[in-house]
Amino acid sequence: MGLPKYVMLILACYIGFQLIDRFDPGSIEGKRVVITGASTGIGEQIAYQYAKLGAKILITARREGALQEVVAKCKQLGAQEAFYISLDMGKQEDTVRLIDEAKIRLGGLDHLILNHIIYSYSRLWTGDIDMLKRTMDINFHAYVSLATQSLPMLSESHGSIAVLSSFAGKVGVPFVASYSAAKFALHGFFDALRQELQLQNANVSISTFVIGSIDTANGQEFSKEVMNNDKLIFQTASSTAYRVMTGTSNREREVFYPWIHTRPVLLLRDVAPSLIEFALKLYVKEEVVEKLQKEPPFFVKV
Repeated sequence: MGLPKYVMLILACYIGFQLIDRFDPGSIEGKRVVITGASTGIGEQIAYQYAKLGAKILITARREGALQEVVAKCKQLGAQEAFYISLDMGKQEDTVRLIDEAKIRLGGLDHLILNHIIYSYSRLWTGDIDMLKRTMDINFHAYVSLATQSLPMLSESHGSIAVLSSFAGKVGVPFVASYSAAKFALHGFFDALRQELQLQNANVSISTFVIGSIDTANGQEFSKEVMNNDKLIFQTASSTAYRVMTGTSNREREVFYPWIHTRPVLLLRDVAPSLIEFALKLYVKEEVVEKLQKEPPFFVKV
């Protein structure tokens, strides 16, 4: 058997291993779980997935009314306990308060699900540094603060951190430069933190999730102005939430979801970056490209 056949065999075994469902639903019962950005979208669905299996849940977002509805449904679905607290993840003091609240309400922590983001409409980079700082505060700095504050409890419970990232956290995507920058930063920080925890024999797992296109209302709304949504393959928020729960429970290092729409493309990132960039341009609406080519960029004074 030649080398190429060995490579193909190893690749087939790797793919097969990734497809094996090793998740034990019974392991979720009684787990103490904090979920950020849980008033809608993927975060809301993650709460429901944990609730169905009898977890104890504390969720947060800014919209109190929406959080009340999610908590009520979590209780109906079977959550042992369900609480909410309305907070702004752009405020350092609120990230500290959330973890303090978890200790009071849940008596500890097993799973920390970092999912919140600041939504910004798909648009070109225009030099808005204030917006970039706001994005980094919410989409990156808050993640770091929450993970740091939770480590004592997670170390005690041998718990897990889930970091929801994106395809745009691995490949620069046009019209979302600030968002993409924050997601890239998440991978750099948490990949390093994972190794540091291992060196210290801290039994806390960190799972990063590279997510593709999801059919949330916000996700589709914010891309439709510039992207051809009909060319994108959207996954349901519910199926994505289930994969986040299973990947976190299984203590997987990095999860690509859906695998077939994210991982193969990313394998080309370092060997054929120009090809990836060419492919991304095909998803931009033709009328948008034509308009951009006629108008001067923001840094050209006319």
